[in-house]
Amino acid sequence: AGAAAGAAAGARTGARADGDAATKPGGRKQFREVVNLREQDNLARQATSRAPLRRQVTLEPRQAVSPRRKRRDAPSAPRPAAATAKSKEEKRVVRIEGTIAVSELARLLGQKGPVVQSKLMALGTMVSINQAIDADTAGQVAAEFDYEVQDVGFKEEEFLQQPLPESEDEANLLPRSPIVTVMGHVDHGKTSLLDAIRKANVVAGEAGGITQHIGAYQAAVGEQLITFIDTPGHAAFTEMRARGAQLTDLVILVIAATEGIMPQTIEAIEHSKAAGVPIVVAVNKCDLPGANSQQARQRLMEHDLVPEDFGGDVLCVDVSATQGTGLDQLLEAVVLQSEILELKADPTRRASGLVVEARLDKGRGPVATVLVQSGTLRQGDVIVCGTHTGRVRALEDENGKRLKQAGPSTPVQVIGLQGVPDAGQQLNAVENERVAKEIVDHREAERRERPADGPAPRTLDELFADVAGGGVKELALVVKADVHGSVEALRDALLKLSTDEVKVDVILAGVGAVTETDVMLARASGAIVIAFHVRPDPAARRAAEGQGVEIRTYKIIYEVTEDVEKAMVGLLPPTLSEEFLGRADVRQTFSVPKAGTIAGCYITEGLMRRNARVRLLRDGVQLYEGKLASLKRFKDDAREVQTGFECGMGIEGYNDIKVGDAIEAYVIEEKPATLR
Repeated sequence: AGAAAGAAAGARTGARADGDAATKPGGRKQFREVVNLREQDNLARQATSRAPLRRQVTLEPRQAVSPRRKRRDAPSAPRPAAATAKSKEEKRVVRIEGTIAVSELARLLGQKGPVVQSKLMALGTMVSINQAIDADTAGQVAAEFDYEVQDVGFKEEEFLQQPLPESEDEANLLPRSPIVTVMGHVDHGKTSLLDAIRKANVVAGEAGGITQHIGAYQAAVGEQLITFIDTPGHAAFTEMRARGAQLTDLVILVIAATEGIMPQTIEAIEHSKAAGVPIVVAVNKCDLPGANSQQARQRLMEHDLVPEDFGGDVLCVDVSATQGTGLDQLLEAVVLQSEILELKADPTRRASGLVVEARLDKGRGPVATVLVQSGTLRQGDVIVCGTHTGRVRALEDENGKRLKQAGPSTPVQVIGLQGVPDAGQQLNAVENERVAKEIVDHREAERRERPADGPAPRTLDELFADVAGGGVKELALVVKADVHGSVEALRDALLKLSTDEVKVDVILAGVGAVTETDVMLARASGAIVIAFHVRPDPAARRAAEGQGVEIRTYKIIYEVTEDVEKAMVGLLPPTLSEEFLGRADVRQTFSVPKAGTIAGCYITEGLMRRNARVRLLRDGVQLYEGKLASLKRFKDDAREVQTGFECGMGIEGYNDIKVGDAIEAYVIEEKPATLR
């Protein structure tokens, strides 16, 4: 190749010299030589370019491969290791929002539904394929298939709780006042005892001397503030008593020394045990004749409450609310018990508390009695309670005094919510209105997704059967009360009156005065309006008169239940009962024209009465049942014939009477129906 290149270079040099000669006339020979030299130069270039290719072919022989096949089989560029690991990690993550159905989880995991159900059964969870499970349970199942569950749903606690600094210690925790709940049986002197402590008179304001609401008060005992919660003792207020035990630190159980342990006393003990709070027993009415405080203490041991007098740990104090004796010892026991509990709270955080009671005030709007449990509630704070939001416009204590703020263990009336919350709901102060709206929207979405609790749909055949057989009667009611706690108590008490024959249906239970809307609802549903401690407004009264809707107003819950029971009885048909009158033996028969066969009888038992119903018996077998057409004593008509006398009787529409037959007389009486 090198020689060829040299020859070509020499040829090019010669060509340049000959080229000058070729331009001269007669230089055709020289032109042909130049052309040959150019061909040799091209051959040399081709040899130079192919020389490396031949060496490459010699080292790695080429194979005949289709260009299309080559492009398809060409190896792709290797991906970075970090990108591969990232894609693999994303593939093994399942993101859910709070809860997820078992079928959807199985789809995301790439498994069949029964396989996921078997894993859940191994974890002790029995669910159907369409039921939902929480994020924690889903995470345990997903771990079995090497998946990770991430809960990306909305979490209220991230907005409701104020973030704590990393360097926080117990310096912000300050002692707080104890929250004491007074519980016990009805008329055992709970409110009277609280009045004696507060030196107030609340009993005079209660209808019938019965506490109808939960009252929250704060009293100063020396330098110590104590928050008292008074709960009703009537059986209808079970939920209110349970709610009082849930938000308390200590329970004062009031027992009358004259009556001892009663049903609601036992119920209060159970609520206190369920809440896990200590109990201080106040044996009241020790000044009355027949009081036996030692017997009341002994009865406590039947319910696992051992007084200190008998070697236990339950403090028992004899008191008299009317005389004011023993109150100092009772308060000392409360303070001692609260010191043992070491109650503390952080007043620097945003406030959170429980709604003790709520009502709709005509002038101020929704008013909620809130017991602040932690933090400090201030005027102007944005608050969230259930599905209601608002801004605190005013804070008032139990006496109506305006407050700028309320710290832990302080009962306060909050004005500013947009609606009436339910008693027992949590109230929280949040950062701003935007956060409050997000929380409320989330709660409303959860409530819409929650399945509605209602009766199962009925078929048309079942409805026809009810119509034919009388069916179950329904008494529809619209219940309105002044506070939410009374609404709950009334609704529960009325629903418990339902029987197999009559069902009580509370179609509406709300807080506030009776409005025209309530009346129109009652008119459309055929319901009775029950107004408890509220009155109808003028528009509602006019609408009730025009539509014929009955509005019943009450102040005591006993009267409500009694009247509803009477109304339920009125829906039932009267009970028909048969009353036996007498028996007569046929001793002779007479055929009377136009009157038929007359039986001459002797009254052996009871009496025979004109127009009574009779049965004709022959050899103990009933042959006919009808009505007595005539009754005569000798030739005179008789109203009734007593035992031991003879008479003549004719049976209406029946003449086949023979000697030896027996006739029984009876009457059908209607008796009012009863619920039980």
